[in-house]
Amino acid sequence: MTNTKAPLGRVLMVQGTSSFAGKSTTVAGLCRVFSQAGFRVAPFKAQNMSNNAAVTHDGGEVGRAQAVQAIAARVPVTADMNPVLLKPQSDQTSQIVVLGTAHRVANAREYYALKSSLWPVVTGALDRLRAAYDVVVMEGAGSPAEINLAQYDIVNMRVARHADAPVVIVGDIDRGGVFAALYGTVALLPPEERALVRGFIINKFRGDASLLTPGFAMLQDRTGIPTLGVLPYLDLSRLPEEDGPDRAAPARVRGDDAVIDVVVMRLPRIANLDEFQPLALEDGVRVRFVDSPSDVGGPDLIIIPGTKSTMADLAWLREKGLDRTICERRDAGTPVLGICGGYQMLGTRLVDEHGAEAMGDVAGLSLLPVRTSFSPEKVTRRVTAFVAASNELWSADGGVGLDAYEIHMGRTRADAEASLGSAPFTVSTNESTSATTSDGSCSADGLVVGTYLHGLFENAVIRRGLVARLASRKGVALSEPRSVPSIDDALDELAAALREHLDVDAIAEMTHLPSLTVSA
Repeated sequence: MTNTKAPLGRVLMVQGTSSFAGKSTTVAGLCRVFSQAGFRVAPFKAQNMSNNAAVTHDGGEVGRAQAVQAIAARVPVTADMNPVLLKPQSDQTSQIVVLGTAHRVANAREYYALKSSLWPVVTGALDRLRAAYDVVVMEGAGSPAEINLAQYDIVNMRVARHADAPVVIVGDIDRGGVFAALYGTVALLPPEERALVRGFIINKFRGDASLLTPGFAMLQDRTGIPTLGVLPYLDLSRLPEEDGPDRAAPARVRGDDAVIDVVVMRLPRIANLDEFQPLALEDGVRVRFVDSPSDVGGPDLIIIPGTKSTMADLAWLREKGLDRTICERRDAGTPVLGICGGYQMLGTRLVDEHGAEAMGDVAGLSLLPVRTSFSPEKVTRRVTAFVAASNELWSADGGVGLDAYEIHMGRTRADAEASLGSAPFTVSTNESTSATTSDGSCSADGLVVGTYLHGLFENAVIRRGLVARLASRKGVALSEPRSVPSIDDALDELAAALREHLDVDAIAEMTHLPSLTVSA
């Protein structure tokens, strides 16, 4: 019998000399480059570790970076694009999400013991993508030269060997020592893996790139591997961030001075921190991440963000004295917004009887008349939201639908002895656009608002409505808002930078494609 099985799509793998070398950004840019050339392309990262997550259209959970890469590829994000997601829950444990669904909580040794069972999950997801797309651009994690962990690898060279993928390695020159990092990475690989490395990319360069040219020749002489180009230090402020060391840096302020000052609690296990980037890009808005009462000052809004460990981060707020500061500022008239885990903290009690986070029963901040019980089953869904009731942050908008998503283990209900205030939002799911449910809670005076909705600030209506409301409360005038460029525009600019600074012909050749010229 003749085998009529369709051939698998082509592959390219991007690895790095370290975390934060620029792998995710390079994959996103390459996905847009391949898409512009007319190829059906998908991103893939076998295992990601991040508390920045996204929700697929069918309710699966994946790393935010893969969702952005899917946008770059102009395709819907699916759980196959990130089959294993680790969400750090403490310094010792992570929640393991497999094919979009929360699987279990494990420490490092327990997770390594699971990896043999996860390898078929990884290869199955990759093979399905290759069967559906012309090209799959794969991303590694950390460094392939972590020789102490090589036996547990399910994300770097083992994936490249499975797919017989050409590998390019990205090095961060901004940290210094990039030639040593590139050479050392290759030198530590066994010969069969070293043979897969087809090029180097130097990332985050500032200055005259011609000064690096002698280094390229010496590096190739020692390794036999060419350097495909030097990417400049790019402004990526319009692309959602992954967890990183720069997350607490003050956000860029548009215009000469900030008119509106927004403070976000820098929780140890902060989740989905990227959702504040669009707000920080608005003219006249400053977003500050703080972890000390002395840094709070007199903001126009305090936000308690989402977290992977609500009860532990609530204890951290109390240890720092930030709980008192939040309550004092609220008593002085400062609005407080709680998102997801932050919403749970605003209530009267948090109860975990199943060990979903940490067994216990603790008092909340008592700024909203609600209590939360944690469940082993996680809610992950995309929704369309509507502003249902006016408060000190938003005015009811007459039915403008907003794209949002939910990721939470808790279920929040009104206290038995109190009636739930007007819910700030109503939501409908993709499965049932006609049926709506209430989301969140609002204090009687409208100063405190809690919601489970992530991604609100990506919607211009809700973002600018908030800024206008805060400016009105403050009695200040804001200039007419400029259009905030879209993620899609930023990805086009990223692709243009890759086309300008990298040898895309060499990338096409190693991927066995005729050309990466932009299609008409």
